Amino acid sequence: MKRFHIEVPVPVQFMIQELEKYGHEAYMAGGCVRDCILGRKPHGYDICTSATPDEILQAFPNKEIIPDGLQHGTVTILINKEPFKITTYRMEGGDSDYSRPDYVIFTKNLDEDLRSRDFTMNAMAYHPETGLIDPFNGMEDIKNKKIRCPGSAEDSFHKDALRILRAIRFEAQLDFTGAPDTISGISRQYEKLKNISMERINSEFCKIVSSDKFCAILDLYPYVFSVFIPELKDMTGFQQNHPYHAYDVFSHTVHAIEKCESDDFAVRLAVFFHDIGKPHSYQDGEDGIRHFKRHGKVSAEITDTIMKRLWFDSEIRNHVTELVYYHDAAFEAGKKYVKRWLNKIGEKQFRRLLEVRKADIKGQKPDYEKSRIEKIDHIKSILEEILQHQESFSVKDLAVNGNDVKKIMNLNEGKDIGYWLNEISKRVLAGELKNSRDDLIYWMTGITDGCEIAGK
Repeated sequence: MKRFHIEVPVPVQFMIQELEKYGHEAYMAGGCVRDCILGRKPHGYDICTSATPDEILQAFPNKEIIPDGLQHGTVTILINKEPFKITTYRMEGGDSDYSRPDYVIFTKNLDEDLRSRDFTMNAMAYHPETGLIDPFNGMEDIKNKKIRCPGSAEDSFHKDALRILRAIRFEAQLDFTGAPDTISGISRQYEKLKNISMERINSEFCKIVSSDKFCAILDLYPYVFSVFIPELKDMTGFQQNHPYHAYDVFSHTVHAIEKCESDDFAVRLAVFFHDIGKPHSYQDGEDGIRHFKRHGKVSAEITDTIMKRLWFDSEIRNHVTELVYYHDAAFEAGKKYVKRWLNKIGEKQFRRLLEVRKADIKGQKPDYEKSRIEKIDHIKSILEEILQHQESFSVKDLAVNGNDVKKIMNLNEGKDIGYWLNEISKRVLAGELKNSRDDLIYWMTGITDGCEIAGK
């Protein structure tokens, strides 16, 4: 059989050679090998070795070292400012607390190290001279697009339940499917995710949300996601009973995610969360139609709670909750309306909001889609026109500034200057004033002469 060849980066070759000079085994291993086989660019390169952490440090006395991970047998070495991880061969030991293997046992055996890894496609190693080491047929599983554990999936997931989310993430990212044993292990062990730290869950969840297969994965594994987002259970089977909707709330969300054209992470999260408050904010009319007044507000509040629980930072959390809050607001086509949105949330968020709205519409009943999407597209064209002509939609875009207002209107206090800048901006947005320096100065002079300032 022809030997599989991987072009090993020079720094990786260097580290393998240096470890071997000291009498240790060393191989490129794990996800970087998998990615090379798949023709994907690895996000980083990992090396496994028979050397202990102390021996690794001795082999690189003149290199910059990042000490994080030493207790788990990992040494990170910087070469030309790029990090490379070198990890001692290890095998799992003892019972796990389901949040992280409670300890590792170092070994001198490469096969034992590979056996302890999550999936066969990650349980391969490569050496520039001896080639691919694949004791668990990871290459065959990659060829067949199968996610399989080196041993029993149930045992593997019991040792570290995060592997359940990792399996699902690889399905989403690589378009693989779980082997029967893997699927069975997920269905039997998924509740152990309750004991996994939210920080670790967040990392895998974000990668799933960012993948093209997020909608399919959500549809396949709602029970898994419900372990750390139990609010999803209320959406499942909750009928909307509305002319615009063809699906229950959960199925509508899945369809909206499927139709989302944006790869912006905030947009994708907002589409996922946008209707999560509907089961808690509905009224059934006498005509049998179900109404969801102010469900955007309720959904935003629930979203904020969930994102705090999942350890999202405040910046992304604020962006997403704002999009969820406004996703069902009135969108009117007209410059003054678009400028108001720009003034309220800014260009980037407004663009995101339109993408969320489009996905929401496309996840509803197709009968009403065409005209509503055309309206969103028209609003986008108005937005582009405003930006192209650099028209004013906020105080910073005005043709006058605070010093002009202070001088012309004879003001001293900063709050009075701010008040009148906002007044001018509102009138420009409403089309009552033209955003030209001469016109605005003329208007301020007239206000001053008319003594209207005191009565503001």
